[in-house]
Amino acid sequence: MIIDRTAPRHVLRVGLICASLALAPLSAAAETLTDALIDAYRNSNLLEQNRAVLRAADEDVALAVSALRPTLDFITNLRGDLIDQSATPRTDDLNDLSATFSLAARIVLIDSGQRGLQIDVAKETVLATREALRVVEQNVLLTAVDAYFSVLSAQAFVELGENNVRLIGEELQAARDRFEVGEVTRTDVALAESSLAAARSTLAASRGDLERARQQFRTAVGRPPGDLQLPPDTPAVANTLDEAVAIAVRLHPDIKRAQREVTVSDLSVDIASRAYGPTISATGQISTDNTGNEQQIVGLEFRQPIYSGGRLAALERQSIARADQTRAALHQTTIEIQERVRVAWSNVEVAQAQIAATDQQIRAARIAFEGTREEARLGARTTLDVLDAEQDLRNARASRIEAVAQRYFAIYSLLSSMGLLTVEHLNLGVPTYDPAAYYNAVKNAPARHSAQGEALDRVLQRIGRE
Repeated sequence: MIIDRTAPRHVLRVGLICASLALAPLSAAAETLTDALIDAYRNSNLLEQNRAVLRAADEDVALAVSALRPTLDFITNLRGDLIDQSATPRTDDLNDLSATFSLAARIVLIDSGQRGLQIDVAKETVLATREALRVVEQNVLLTAVDAYFSVLSAQAFVELGENNVRLIGEELQAARDRFEVGEVTRTDVALAESSLAAARSTLAASRGDLERARQQFRTAVGRPPGDLQLPPDTPAVANTLDEAVAIAVRLHPDIKRAQREVTVSDLSVDIASRAYGPTISATGQISTDNTGNEQQIVGLEFRQPIYSGGRLAALERQSIARADQTRAALHQTTIEIQERVRVAWSNVEVAQAQIAATDQQIRAARIAFEGTREEARLGARTTLDVLDAEQDLRNARASRIEAVAQRYFAIYSLLSSMGLLTVEHLNLGVPTYDPAAYYNAVKNAPARHSAQGEALDRVLQRIGRE
């Protein structure tokens, strides 16, 4: 079974706090989301780990194929008689030491088709494991998306905090100037000083969040972040919710994996039911001893279960129960994927509405702040009024950051829930891991020293395992 770690679930945050940030010129070393996704795919230890799990599943096919083939063993037996020397003290020794050298062959001719079904089980398991690898790929890419926008968001909040400290510092200086000429009281100065201290505290926390986001980016992508660039657009998704759900049911790797597991369990029921049948094996042996005597033996073995203490019946009932389990799991997985699509779709719509609302809120809050500040200069407003208006503007800008963050998170989560958050669908332009290469090299159970074995060695060298 593929190893799957916890996928990212917390809300992403992206920096888009003001027009100056969005319109700022990009440096020559600007880094895009595509760059981060490519490096995350290339550097992921989790993907490497689960690719090895897939290769191990590929070998199960080779093991099942090998069971159809004859076996040949070299056997050596040494024998000797113990004799009593009848001496005091008594000693034992070996006498008439003999040796036998044999070549023994065996092949199962008939087993009610169980070995052929075992090959089918192994192949279906490989296909299920490939789907599980796609799930891991989606989680790796979504984690990279999370880390990318977390850094952008944290940088934006640092920018917001620095602007707040600067603006409140100006308000504090204005309050002090008005206090000097008797226009305001010491209370107004104290309010501004308190607000500045709070802004500095918030800025320090934002810088700490930025450092944590950078470390998370390093873990997710495999390197530190550069000068991250806000993506100009987002990937295309379905036109309607129903279309998105239909795509998810058809393509999501979790559903396809569950379907493969149902097939495996059905095949296992068939294997268990055939275990009551006979097994016929052919054997052959050529042996010689140290005196030169040679013996050749061929035989045919017929084995039919009569009584097994209830073991075969228990195995059959167990396989039926597991088939029921995987079928129920398939239905549940389908329901959960559909729910995830609907939730992500709803989150996209909610975030878009929030962005529009916060844009209006920012425009109104900015007008109110600028008007309040001008009225305070004329003595019609207090310092507290100015600070409150500025706080409203700051809250509106922070709300927009969260709204844009939720939109990005919902879009990429929607792609993930549809089964489309893959290197291929995102068109990242990076060479991808070919799960069929190793399988094709081992599916016929090649011997180590053979033409097929040499081909397998070349595959291993390409994937860096030798």
